Amino acid sequence: MGKTRELPEVVAAINRRDPAALERIARTHLPALLRCARAAGTSDADAYDVVQDALLVFVRRAADFDGRVPVAQWLIGIVYRTVQARRRVSAREETPSHASDPFDERFDGEGMWSRPPQSPESYTASAQAMTWLNDCLDKLSDRRRLAFVMREVDQMETNEICNILGTTANTLGVLLFRARNALRECLESKGIRGSSDVEM
Repeated sequence: MGKTRELPEVVAAINRRDPAALERIARTHLPALLRCARAAGTSDADAYDVVQDALLVFVRRAADFDGRVPVAQWLIGIVYRTVQARRRVSAREETPSHASDPFDERFDGEGMWSRPPQSPESYTASAQAMTWLNDCLDKLSDRRRLAFVMREVDQMETNEICNILGTTANTLGVLLFRARNALRECLESKGIRGSSDVEM
């Protein structure tokens, strides 16, 4: 079965930036785009901003849309790239500060640890593992990463994921299989071979 293409009349309306068509597309796909933004690691509070930015990109690039994939998939790709760009900016700007944590959140009424801190070795290993995992996720294609995160992190149902990605259950199974294999190989190349390698 060949790849699904967008309808020619929809492509033409998008290319000429027809206001009614663009508004209809935005309203139709808004819920799925918000789900994708969250699945890609965006907080609920930031998901609307991400989708708004993605829709602005969609309008600016409307003339480039050629219909080789359904508009929903094109929008999902824009959302995912927007999330990636924001993550890179956030990583550069974020400066962790533990000194400002309230004292009483760390200790109970008798001066004992409310939650004992991780050992430096354990904290370093866990932080490094998360860095590697994010790096490996970023190496996946948009569709494989979204499929993996929606299934494994958001625990979404197969039909929901298929509707968002515009694919079949069989193709989703292939996407997940390849995503898991790629992640395993990527993590193994960094020395992580099982849960015993990192104390969480």
